[in-house]
Amino acid sequence: MEQSFDPGNSSLSENIDEPPDQPPSLAKHITFFPTAIDRFPAPSNTHRFRLLHFPFIADKDWNDWHWQLKNRITTLGQLEKILNLTKDEVHAVANLRLPLSITPYYASLLHPDDPTQSLRRSVVPISRELAISPGESADPLHEEDDSPAPGLVHRYPDRVLFLVTNFCSTNCRYCTRSRIVGKRSRCGLGMEQWEKAIAYIEQNPQIRDVLLSGGDPLTLPDTRLEWLLTRLRSIPHVEVIRIGTKIPMVLPQRITKALVNMLKRFHPLWLSIHCTHPSELTEEAVAACSRLANAGIPLGSQTVLLAGINDEAAVMTKLMQGLMRARVKPYYLYQCDPIVGSAHFRTSVKKGLEIYEALRGHTSGYAVPNYVIDAPGGGGKIPLLPETVVAMGGGEVLLKNYQGKIFSYPDTSAMDAEPCLRVLGAVA
Repeated sequence: MEQSFDPGNSSLSENIDEPPDQPPSLAKHITFFPTAIDRFPAPSNTHRFRLLHFPFIADKDWNDWHWQLKNRITTLGQLEKILNLTKDEVHAVANLRLPLSITPYYASLLHPDDPTQSLRRSVVPISRELAISPGESADPLHEEDDSPAPGLVHRYPDRVLFLVTNFCSTNCRYCTRSRIVGKRSRCGLGMEQWEKAIAYIEQNPQIRDVLLSGGDPLTLPDTRLEWLLTRLRSIPHVEVIRIGTKIPMVLPQRITKALVNMLKRFHPLWLSIHCTHPSELTEEAVAACSRLANAGIPLGSQTVLLAGINDEAAVMTKLMQGLMRARVKPYYLYQCDPIVGSAHFRTSVKKGLEIYEALRGHTSGYAVPNYVIDAPGGGGKIPLLPETVVAMGGGEVLLKNYQGKIFSYPDTSAMDAEPCLRVLGAVA
């Protein structure tokens, strides 16, 4: 089967093979790491998948992230060889709006006979993806309205979103940026576009925090990513660099020792990992997270609430507790963005609040993410909270805990308490 796989995306070479020309002024700061194939644990389902579909592929190839990218599943024919597709799935793949892309590793986690399996639903399209529902749009967050330079979104005063690539190793069917992922004409990958964005950051000293996203920044070669991090680190007012990625969950082989050794040179550097379901927390994924955490890189998670995938309290609790065990702090639980064709993924906000309440107080506080809506129209992230404040007034606040019990807190400020202190002093 491996011989029938095609790299598929002609833009791959731009992403994984050819590093950009390094400006002479930065060349002395760049460290070139030798290519190394790292070993990862192999669960039984992955082993079985390899025996069925890649019987002649050696461990060194399977554990090579370049091999994983070049052998992505991108066509209907390739997908039919590993999954028993329904007629609905076949129709959807034949009429794609967002390109199909699944790494062989992630494909090994998919159930070949169950189209309702959570991981399969998250990466294999169905025909409902082709429908447009009220309130949906290609850019619901209005990122392009807040873009002062190519690939740059400046919405919040002290931080920017820097979209450095439009390529992902595995395409989630609910992707917020499906309008650009896999499309070479948008959000350019070239150095010229990067330099324009970096120039804007340099000219705006209020920007202290840069979030690299895309696409997925960790699909870039080490040399290109290192050049970018070095360039950002040369800007005095950039204090923190963050990277948004799903790589540890869909392509853990990418988290090589060489990559980690390079990344840890750019502290303070944080990683936000997109994790959808506890089934993604395989031995390989946890090993990848451990490498990053051992390098002193703080890890947070971002999870999208998805109907029929993770919208049960037990599933979400297992996911958040699993992330915590993997040393990943659950950070955001997102209400699914109303992108085109996403109606079948979106739950009600009421359902999200119920899940949040099932987490709060019933598990460790570190395992409870912030439940937010990234407001359509460019309003930014707005937290959603159950009503815990029942009433205020008369010097007290009535509070409802996770069990629904009511408690009173004395709502007095220091100034309110001062006369009482004077009286107590006089009595003494």
